Amino acid sequence: MYLVISYDVPEDKRRTKIHKILKSYGQWMQYSVFECDLTPTQYAKLRSRLAKLIKPDQDSIRFYHLCACCQGKVERIGGEVPIDTTVFFA
Repeated sequence: MYLVISYDVPEDKRRTKIHKILKSYGQWMQYSVFECDLTPTQYAKLRSRLAKLIKPDQDSIRFYHLCACCQGKVERIGGEVPIDTTVFFA
């Protein structure tokens, strides 16, 4: 499954931890946006790890699932083309 994940976390320490976790699952695209190509098991593990870390009354993480057809329609204007497609799982 292909996902776009965005987050809004006001606390620096928690935001850094979330960023590191997401970086181990996908490609960092913008400040708080990642693109990840995950199996259902990887997705469940990622959600579990993030849920344990956030403060739901302060933080927000959004998961946008893109079907194969929609993934092919993603357009980009400007910015660098993602180079590193290697994914490391923590």
